[in-house]
Amino acid sequence: MTFRPQIFSLILLICIGFVSCKSAKTIADNGTLNTNLSAKQIIKNNTKNNTKLNTLSGRLKIDSNDGEKSQSASVSFRMEKDKTIWMSKLGIVKALITPNRVAFYNKLDGTYFDGDFTYLSQLLGTELDFNKVQALLLGEPVFKPNAKDYEASVFEKSYMLKPITQNDVFELFMLFNPTHFKMDSQQISQSKVQRHLEINYLAYQNVEKEIVPERIKIIALENDDQLSIDLVFKGVELNKNLRFPFSIPSGYKLITLK
Repeated sequence: MTFRPQIFSLILLICIGFVSCKSAKTIADNGTLNTNLSAKQIIKNNTKNNTKLNTLSGRLKIDSNDGEKSQSASVSFRMEKDKTIWMSKLGIVKALITPNRVAFYNKLDGTYFDGDFTYLSQLLGTELDFNKVQALLLGEPVFKPNAKDYEASVFEKSYMLKPITQNDVFELFMLFNPTHFKMDSQQISQSKVQRHLEINYLAYQNVEKEIVPERIKIIALENDDQLSIDLVFKGVELNKNLRFPFSIPSGYKLITLK
């Protein structure tokens, strides 16, 4: 399969490479839809429920399937909001993402990547940055909506926002949960090049009065190729003092993304 990295493919690439806390309570979706709710009201409710944590840590279970091969891994996950995203599989594979840096290394094959978001931004045709990756993982809009540019409707069990005028580069659809107004789904399509990215939030959990994702399913399509990744967050703790150790060993071979 020749699936090329694309929008947020860094997360997909890292996930494939990785191939006594307080209890969390899964949130039941029991919100009632109001068909008269405006785009402004939906965005206001979403903003009010944005995650206010300082740090997040736990275990992240990753399952990937590209139609030919399935892989599964469990990694340590740490995040300092607006600053650092860190993952480690027994210290053998590590990844570090900051606003200015994207890096990972694999001790099994002696390879590493160390760069920034420039490549992925060029591939997408629009700016990709740390905040967008962070939003994806926290169940918040990757592209922050402005009420005057969006129209609201109801789609199945969610509120849907879509641009009044869709972007020439990609089409965007955002589905909001009526219970807590975090994301049910984010869908980005590039029909001209037959690409589609769908980020579905299948479950949320309440941890120390914060609503954070419990299970995320990412589906990436390009022409006839498909990549599916399930992310499950377990043992989540908030606002602990965290370390983010990361140092690329000497003598490793640099991976070139094409």
